[in-house]
Amino acid sequence: MGLDLQLKSRHALVTGASAGIGRAAALAIASLGAQVTVLARRRDALEKLLPQLRVAGASDARYLAIDLDDRTALQSAVDALVRDHGPVHVLVNNNGGPAPKSLLDVTEADLQKGFGGVLLSAHLLVRATVPGMRAAGFGRIVNVLSTSMREPIAGVGVGNTVRAAMAGWSKTLARELPPGVTINNILPGYTATERLTELGEFTAKRTGRSIAEIEAGWIAAVPEARLARPEEIAAAIAFLVSPAASFIRGQSLAVDGGRLQSI
Repeated sequence: MGLDLQLKSRHALVTGASAGIGRAAALAIASLGAQVTVLARRRDALEKLLPQLRVAGASDARYLAIDLDDRTALQSAVDALVRDHGPVHVLVNNNGGPAPKSLLDVTEADLQKGFGGVLLSAHLLVRATVPGMRAAGFGRIVNVLSTSMREPIAGVGVGNTVRAAMAGWSKTLARELPPGVTINNILPGYTATERLTELGEFTAKRTGRSIAEIEAGWIAAVPEARLARPEEIAAAIAFLVSPAASFIRGQSLAVDGGRLQSI
């Protein structure tokens, strides 16, 4: 019996989908035949993505141009999505995360914004979509976090803190969600995205090192000896949201080329 990777009768919602890992995840899930709704702030990027999702195999595709920091608008948009287009069976919580900043320089407002845009938005989306998953007897929630959940990364103080909080939140939900509705975390390593470029520029200013030196240091820490491509992270996400991953629950999978040694 072959692997069941098909999502043809399912509706997926992918946040942070205008670029990087979120965009790649949306395309990977589209290739499994799902109806895909993509959410991000950048309307122009989402509009360009829709035809690509349909070409990739999505049974239907639409977008929500929403800022995850505006949770009133987010709640309204997701409620309307479920009402007008049916329940969401697959939820990918993906957010680029707070801007790089050393923790000692972080203000209370920085922390509140970080928790709001990552943890609080994810919690809102889970509460809005789980009833439909429960009714269908099928649900997949994947949170795109970071290896900083296990090993803090210098210069991303708020991100490290929020990702650790997401770990406890996810682990608790893994015990509370009904049978058939799973939650797992993906922990990307150093991945060639806009976010990594931003971190490199911040680190260069903070340390006086060149961006080339910083990137070489990242690669030296990875046994695969390169940065990840967003599509490689997306492949792991696509598997976890498929029917084939039905017995994987409450796990945090590092997709990092071996940087974190956990065997």
